[in-house]
Amino acid sequence: MNSRHSRESKTAGTSRHWHNAFVGKVAFSTQLAHSIFAGCPTIGGQAILEGVMMRNGDVYSLAVRHSDGRITARRYPWLSLTRRPWLKMPFVRGFPVLLETLINGIKALNRSAEAVAHGEAEELSNSQLVGTLILAFLMAIGLFVVVPHLLSLVMLYLHFSGDVEGFSFHIWDGFFKCCIFMAYIKGISCIPEIHRVFQYHGAEHKTIHAFETGAQVNLALAKSRSRLHPRCGTTFLLFVIAVSIMLHAVLVPLLLNIYTPDTIITKHIFTISVKLLLIAPISALAYELIRYAARLPEGIWATILRTPGLTLQNITTAEPDESQLEVALVALREALGVEDGIIVHTAPYSLE
Repeated sequence: MNSRHSRESKTAGTSRHWHNAFVGKVAFSTQLAHSIFAGCPTIGGQAILEGVMMRNGDVYSLAVRHSDGRITARRYPWLSLTRRPWLKMPFVRGFPVLLETLINGIKALNRSAEAVAHGEAEELSNSQLVGTLILAFLMAIGLFVVVPHLLSLVMLYLHFSGDVEGFSFHIWDGFFKCCIFMAYIKGISCIPEIHRVFQYHGAEHKTIHAFETGAQVNLALAKSRSRLHPRCGTTFLLFVIAVSIMLHAVLVPLLLNIYTPDTIITKHIFTISVKLLLIAPISALAYELIRYAARLPEGIWATILRTPGLTLQNITTAEPDESQLEVALVALREALGVEDGIIVHTAPYSLE
Protein backbone atom coordinates (compact mmCIF):
# COMPACT_ATOMS: atom_id res chain seq x y z
CA MET A 1 0.00 0.00 0.00
CA ASN A 2 1.29 3.47 -0.84
CA SER A 3 2.15 5.60 2.16
CA ARG A 4 1.22 9.27 2.61
CA HIS A 5 3.40 11.75 4.39
CA SER A 6 3.83 15.49 4.52
CA ARG A 7 6.85 17.70 4.74
CA GLU A 8 7.08 20.91 6.65
CA SER A 9 8.49 23.65 4.46
CA LYS A 10 11.29 25.84 5.74
CA THR A 11 12.23 29.34 4.68
CA ALA A 12 14.42 29.47 1.59
CA GLY A 13 16.15 32.34 -0.17
CA THR A 14 14.32 34.46 -2.68
CA SER A 15 16.88 33.40 -5.28
CA ARG A 16 15.17 30.02 -5.59
CA HIS A 17 12.05 31.75 -6.87
CA TRP A 18 14.04 33.72 -9.44
CA HIS A 19 15.70 30.43 -10.44
CA ASN A 20 12.26 28.88 -10.91
CA ALA A 21 11.25 31.77 -13.16
CA PHE A 22 14.28 31.04 -15.36
CA VAL A 23 13.66 27.28 -15.50
CA GLY A 24 9.95 27.93 -15.93
CA LYS A 25 10.58 29.82 -19.16
CA VAL A 26 12.30 26.66 -20.39
CA ALA A 27 9.86 24.03 -19.20
CA PHE A 28 6.35 25.42 -18.95
CA SER A 29 5.54 25.59 -22.64
CA THR A 30 5.11 21.83 -22.93
CA GLN A 31 2.08 21.95 -20.67
CA LEU A 32 0.35 24.21 -23.22
CA ALA A 33 -0.23 21.07 -25.26
CA HIS A 34 -3.09 19.95 -23.02
CA SER A 35 -4.87 23.32 -23.12
CA ILE A 36 -4.26 23.83 -26.81
CA PHE A 37 -5.67 20.46 -27.73
CA ALA A 38 -8.60 20.44 -25.31
CA GLY A 39 -11.31 18.23 -26.68
CA CYS A 40 -8.84 15.59 -27.82
CA PRO A 41 -8.28 12.48 -25.64
CA THR A 42 -4.86 13.66 -24.52
CA ILE A 43 -2.78 14.08 -21.41
CA GLY A 44 -0.64 17.21 -21.15
CA GLY A 45 2.73 17.33 -19.49
CA GLN A 46 5.68 19.43 -18.43
CA ALA A 47 9.22 18.68 -17.36
CA ILE A 48 10.08 19.91 -13.88
CA LEU A 49 13.15 19.67 -11.64
CA GLU A 50 14.05 15.98 -11.42
CA GLY A 51 10.56 14.98 -12.42
CA VAL A 52 7.48 15.29 -14.59
CA MET A 53 4.11 16.97 -14.25
CA MET A 54 1.11 15.47 -16.05
CA ARG A 55 -2.27 17.18 -16.38
CA ASN A 56 -5.58 15.44 -16.85
CA GLY A 57 -8.56 17.81 -16.90
CA ASP A 58 -8.96 19.64 -13.60
CA VAL A 59 -6.06 17.89 -11.84
CA TYR A 60 -2.37 17.44 -12.37
CA SER A 61 0.19 15.13 -10.83
CA LEU A 62 3.81 15.64 -9.88
CA ALA A 63 6.30 12.78 -9.76
CA VAL A 64 9.84 13.46 -8.54
CA ARG A 65 12.99 11.34 -8.23
CA HIS A 66 14.83 12.02 -4.96
CA SER A 67 18.58 11.84 -4.46
CA ASP A 68 18.21 8.51 -2.61
CA GLY A 69 16.43 7.00 -5.62
CA ARG A 70 12.88 7.12 -4.25
CA ILE A 71 10.00 8.30 -6.42
CA THR A 72 7.22 10.28 -4.77
CA ALA A 73 4.05 11.59 -6.37
CA ARG A 74 1.12 13.81 -5.52
CA ARG A 75 -2.02 15.17 -7.21
CA TYR A 76 -3.07 18.83 -7.17
CA PRO A 77 -6.07 20.78 -8.49
CA TRP A 78 -5.44 22.72 -11.71
CA LEU A 79 -5.92 26.46 -11.33
CA SER A 80 -8.04 27.58 -14.29
CA LEU A 81 -8.54 31.15 -15.50
CA THR A 82 -11.01 30.18 -18.23
CA ARG A 83 -14.03 28.94 -16.26
CA ARG A 84 -16.21 31.85 -17.39
CA PRO A 85 -17.83 31.14 -20.76
CA TRP A 86 -16.63 34.35 -22.43
CA LEU A 87 -13.02 33.51 -21.57
CA LYS A 88 -13.37 30.30 -23.61
CA MET A 89 -14.39 32.14 -26.76
CA PRO A 90 -12.12 31.84 -29.83
CA PHE A 91 -9.56 34.65 -30.10
CA VAL A 92 -10.10 35.45 -26.42
CA ARG A 93 -9.01 32.23 -24.69
CA GLY A 94 -5.39 32.22 -25.88
CA PHE A 95 -3.95 34.75 -23.44
CA PRO A 96 -5.77 33.43 -20.31
CA VAL A 97 -4.59 29.91 -21.21
CA LEU A 98 -1.04 31.19 -21.51
CA LEU A 99 -1.29 32.83 -18.08
CA GLU A 100 -2.83 29.84 -16.32
CA THR A 101 -0.24 27.53 -17.84
CA LEU A 102 2.56 29.77 -16.62
CA ILE A 103 1.05 30.04 -13.12
CA ASN A 104 0.51 26.30 -12.72
CA GLY A 105 3.88 25.57 -14.29
CA ILE A 106 5.78 27.81 -11.88
CA LYS A 107 3.89 26.30 -8.93
CA ALA A 108 4.82 22.83 -10.16
CA LEU A 109 8.47 23.83 -10.53
CA ASN A 110 8.54 25.26 -7.02
CA ARG A 111 6.94 22.12 -5.58
CA SER A 112 9.46 19.93 -7.36
CA ALA A 113 12.30 22.13 -6.08
CA GLU A 114 10.91 21.73 -2.57
CA ALA A 115 10.84 17.96 -2.97
CA VAL A 116 14.36 17.80 -4.39
CA ALA A 117 15.61 20.03 -1.54
CA HIS A 118 14.03 17.67 1.02
CA GLY A 119 11.54 20.25 2.20
CA GLU A 120 14.06 23.02 2.73
CA ALA A 121 12.34 25.29 0.18
CA GLU A 122 9.19 27.20 1.04
CA GLU A 123 6.13 27.04 -1.18
CA LEU A 124 5.44 30.21 -3.12
CA SER A 125 3.19 32.70 -1.37
CA ASN A 126 0.81 34.76 -3.52
CA SER A 127 3.16 37.74 -3.46
CA GLN A 128 6.15 35.58 -4.42
CA LEU A 129 4.16 33.98 -7.24
CA VAL A 130 3.23 37.41 -8.57
CA GLY A 131 6.88 38.49 -8.31
CA THR A 132 8.05 35.39 -10.16
CA LEU A 133 5.47 35.91 -12.90
CA ILE A 134 6.50 39.56 -13.27
CA LEU A 135 10.15 38.54 -13.50
CA ALA A 136 9.36 35.91 -16.15
CA PHE A 137 7.45 38.47 -18.23
CA LEU A 138 10.20 41.08 -17.83
CA MET A 139 12.77 38.54 -19.01
CA ALA A 140 10.62 37.70 -22.03
CA ILE A 141 9.92 41.36 -22.85
CA GLY A 142 13.58 42.30 -22.51
CA LEU A 143 14.85 39.44 -24.68
CA PHE A 144 12.18 39.28 -27.35
CA VAL A 145 10.81 42.84 -27.58
CA VAL A 146 13.34 45.43 -26.40
CA VAL A 147 16.62 43.82 -27.52
CA PRO A 148 15.45 43.03 -31.10
CA HIS A 149 14.18 46.60 -31.40
CA LEU A 150 17.52 48.02 -30.27
CA LEU A 151 19.42 45.78 -32.69
CA SER A 152 17.12 46.94 -35.50
CA LEU A 153 18.04 50.51 -34.56
CA VAL A 154 21.66 49.54 -35.15
CA MET A 155 20.67 48.38 -38.67
CA LEU A 156 18.95 51.74 -39.17
CA TYR A 157 22.10 53.57 -38.04
CA LEU A 158 24.15 51.49 -40.51
CA HIS A 159 21.67 52.35 -43.29
CA PHE A 160 20.69 48.70 -43.75
CA SER A 161 17.11 49.43 -42.73
CA GLY A 162 14.41 52.05 -42.93
CA ASP A 163 12.81 53.63 -39.86
CA VAL A 164 9.95 52.13 -37.82
CA GLU A 165 7.37 53.53 -40.27
CA GLY A 166 8.71 51.16 -42.91
CA PHE A 167 8.51 47.42 -43.50
CA SER A 168 12.24 46.62 -43.45
CA PHE A 169 12.75 47.72 -39.82
CA HIS A 170 10.26 45.12 -38.61
CA ILE A 171 11.73 42.39 -40.80
CA TRP A 172 15.09 43.02 -39.10
CA ASP A 173 13.28 43.03 -35.76
CA GLY A 174 11.75 39.62 -36.55
CA PHE A 175 15.09 38.26 -37.75
CA PHE A 176 16.83 39.25 -34.51
CA LYS A 177 13.93 37.88 -32.47
CA CYS A 178 14.31 34.47 -34.13
CA CYS A 179 18.09 34.52 -33.68
CA ILE A 180 17.82 35.42 -29.99
CA PHE A 181 15.21 32.72 -29.40
CA MET A 182 17.29 29.99 -31.05
CA ALA A 183 20.50 31.15 -29.33
CA TYR A 184 18.70 31.24 -25.97
CA ILE A 185 17.35 27.69 -26.34
CA LYS A 186 20.67 26.34 -27.64
CA GLY A 187 22.66 28.14 -24.96
CA ILE A 188 20.65 26.94 -21.97
CA SER A 189 20.68 23.38 -23.33
CA CYS A 190 24.39 23.34 -22.45
CA ILE A 191 23.61 23.91 -18.75
CA PRO A 192 23.68 20.48 -17.01
CA GLU A 193 20.60 21.18 -14.89
CA ILE A 194 18.60 22.36 -17.91
CA HIS A 195 19.83 19.38 -19.93
CA ARG A 196 18.27 17.11 -17.31
CA VAL A 197 15.01 19.07 -17.61
CA PHE A 198 15.16 18.45 -21.36
CA GLN A 199 15.67 14.73 -20.67
CA TYR A 200 12.54 14.69 -18.53
CA HIS A 201 10.84 16.59 -21.36
CA GLY A 202 11.76 13.70 -23.64
CA ALA A 203 10.54 11.19 -21.06
CA GLU A 204 7.20 12.99 -20.87
CA HIS A 205 6.79 12.84 -24.66
CA LYS A 206 7.72 9.15 -24.84
CA THR A 207 5.26 8.31 -22.08
CA ILE A 208 2.42 10.23 -23.75
CA HIS A 209 3.21 8.51 -27.05
CA ALA A 210 2.95 5.16 -25.24
CA PHE A 211 -0.36 6.16 -23.66
CA GLU A 212 -1.76 7.18 -27.04
CA THR A 213 -1.18 3.69 -28.48
CA GLY A 214 -4.12 2.46 -26.39
CA ALA A 215 -2.08 -0.47 -25.10
CA GLN A 216 -0.96 -1.15 -21.55
CA VAL A 217 1.73 1.41 -20.78
CA ASN A 218 5.04 0.13 -19.45
CA LEU A 219 8.71 1.03 -19.47
CA ALA A 220 9.55 -0.99 -22.59
CA LEU A 221 6.76 0.60 -24.63
CA ALA A 222 7.64 4.12 -23.51
CA LYS A 223 11.33 3.53 -24.19
CA SER A 224 10.55 2.52 -27.80
CA ARG A 225 8.59 5.70 -28.57
CA SER A 226 9.93 8.93 -30.08
CA ARG A 227 10.95 11.81 -27.83
CA LEU A 228 9.45 14.24 -30.37
CA HIS A 229 5.73 14.93 -30.16
CA PRO A 230 3.64 16.92 -32.69
CA ARG A 231 1.47 18.40 -29.93
CA CYS A 232 4.31 19.82 -27.86
CA GLY A 233 3.55 23.32 -26.60
CA THR A 234 7.02 24.40 -27.75
CA THR A 235 5.41 24.84 -31.16
CA PHE A 236 3.18 27.50 -29.60
CA LEU A 237 6.24 29.68 -28.96
CA LEU A 238 7.23 29.45 -32.61
CA PHE A 239 3.72 30.44 -33.66
CA VAL A 240 3.84 33.42 -31.29
CA ILE A 241 7.11 34.62 -32.83
CA ALA A 242 5.83 34.13 -36.39
CA VAL A 243 2.54 35.92 -35.72
CA SER A 244 4.31 38.78 -33.91
CA ILE A 245 6.63 39.34 -36.88
CA MET A 246 3.67 39.58 -39.28
CA LEU A 247 1.49 41.78 -37.07
CA HIS A 248 4.32 44.12 -36.09
CA ALA A 249 5.31 44.56 -39.74
CA VAL A 250 1.74 45.52 -40.70
CA LEU A 251 0.14 47.20 -37.67
CA VAL A 252 3.02 49.28 -36.29
CA PRO A 253 3.68 51.21 -39.55
CA LEU A 254 -0.09 51.63 -39.96
CA LEU A 255 -0.44 53.15 -36.48
CA LEU A 256 2.58 55.39 -37.00
CA ASN A 257 1.04 56.70 -40.21
CA ILE A 258 -2.03 57.65 -38.18
CA TYR A 259 -0.12 59.11 -35.23
CA THR A 260 3.62 59.81 -34.96
CA PRO A 261 5.17 61.23 -31.75
CA ASP A 262 7.16 64.42 -32.12
CA THR A 263 10.65 63.20 -31.16
CA ILE A 264 12.71 60.17 -32.17
CA ILE A 265 12.94 58.86 -28.60
CA THR A 266 9.21 59.11 -27.94
CA LYS A 267 8.51 57.52 -31.33
CA HIS A 268 10.52 54.42 -30.43
CA ILE A 269 9.08 54.28 -26.91
CA PHE A 270 5.63 54.47 -28.50
CA THR A 271 6.55 51.66 -30.91
CA ILE A 272 7.76 49.39 -28.12
CA SER A 273 4.61 50.18 -26.12
CA VAL A 274 2.44 49.17 -29.07
CA LYS A 275 4.33 45.88 -29.32
CA LEU A 276 3.69 45.21 -25.63
CA LEU A 277 -0.03 45.92 -26.06
CA LEU A 278 -0.09 43.44 -28.94
CA ILE A 279 1.15 40.55 -26.76
CA ALA A 280 -2.38 39.49 -25.76
CA PRO A 281 -3.90 39.47 -29.27
CA ILE A 282 -0.77 37.84 -30.71
CA SER A 283 -0.94 34.98 -28.18
CA ALA A 284 -4.69 34.63 -28.83
CA LEU A 285 -4.18 34.39 -32.60
CA ALA A 286 -1.25 31.98 -32.24
CA TYR A 287 -3.39 29.79 -29.98
CA GLU A 288 -6.14 29.52 -32.61
CA LEU A 289 -3.62 28.80 -35.37
CA ILE A 290 -1.99 25.97 -33.47
CA ARG A 291 -5.41 24.44 -32.68
CA TYR A 292 -6.13 24.59 -36.39
CA ALA A 293 -2.82 22.93 -37.21
CA ALA A 294 -3.54 20.17 -34.69
CA ARG A 295 -6.79 19.27 -36.42
CA LEU A 296 -5.36 19.09 -39.92
CA PRO A 297 -5.27 15.62 -41.48
CA GLU A 298 -1.88 14.26 -42.42
CA GLY A 299 -0.62 15.95 -45.56
CA ILE A 300 1.70 18.56 -47.00
CA TRP A 301 0.06 21.52 -45.23
CA ALA A 302 0.09 19.73 -41.86
CA THR A 303 3.74 18.78 -42.38
CA ILE A 304 4.69 22.39 -43.17
CA LEU A 305 3.02 23.68 -40.01
CA ARG A 306 4.34 20.96 -37.70
CA THR A 307 7.91 20.52 -38.95
CA PRO A 308 9.38 23.69 -37.33
CA GLY A 309 8.11 22.61 -33.89
CA LEU A 310 9.40 19.05 -34.28
CA THR A 311 12.75 20.41 -35.44
CA LEU A 312 13.02 22.66 -32.39
CA GLN A 313 12.29 19.68 -30.13
CA ASN A 314 15.60 18.20 -31.20
CA ILE A 315 17.04 20.90 -28.91
CA THR A 316 14.35 21.16 -26.20
CA THR A 317 14.21 17.41 -25.60
CA ALA A 318 16.97 14.90 -24.91
CA GLU A 319 16.95 11.13 -24.78
CA PRO A 320 15.99 10.10 -21.22
CA ASP A 321 17.40 7.19 -19.27
CA GLU A 322 15.22 4.46 -17.75
CA SER A 323 15.11 6.12 -14.32
CA GLN A 324 13.63 9.27 -15.86
CA LEU A 325 11.08 7.27 -17.85
CA GLU A 326 10.02 5.57 -14.61
CA VAL A 327 9.23 8.97 -13.11
CA ALA A 328 7.18 9.97 -16.16
CA LEU A 329 5.19 6.72 -15.94
CA VAL A 330 4.37 7.43 -12.29
CA ALA A 331 3.22 10.94 -13.20
CA LEU A 332 0.95 9.51 -15.92
CA ARG A 333 -0.55 6.92 -13.61
CA GLU A 334 -1.34 9.48 -10.92
CA ALA A 335 -2.80 11.94 -13.45
CA LEU A 336 -5.11 9.27 -14.81
CA GLY A 337 -6.19 8.16 -11.35
CA VAL A 338 -8.63 5.26 -11.35
CA GLU A 339 -9.92 5.70 -14.90
CA ASP A 340 -11.28 2.39 -16.21
CA GLY A 341 -9.44 0.46 -18.88
CA ILE A 342 -6.14 2.29 -18.54
CA ILE A 343 -3.28 0.26 -17.13
CA VAL A 344 0.08 1.88 -16.42
CA HIS A 345 2.88 -0.27 -15.05
CA THR A 346 5.27 1.68 -12.86
CA ALA A 347 8.23 1.28 -10.58
CA PRO A 348 7.49 1.38 -6.82
CA TYR A 349 6.66 4.85 -5.52
CA SER A 350 4.98 6.54 -2.58
CA LEU A 351 2.29 9.21 -2.38
CA GLU A 352 2.94 12.39 -0.48
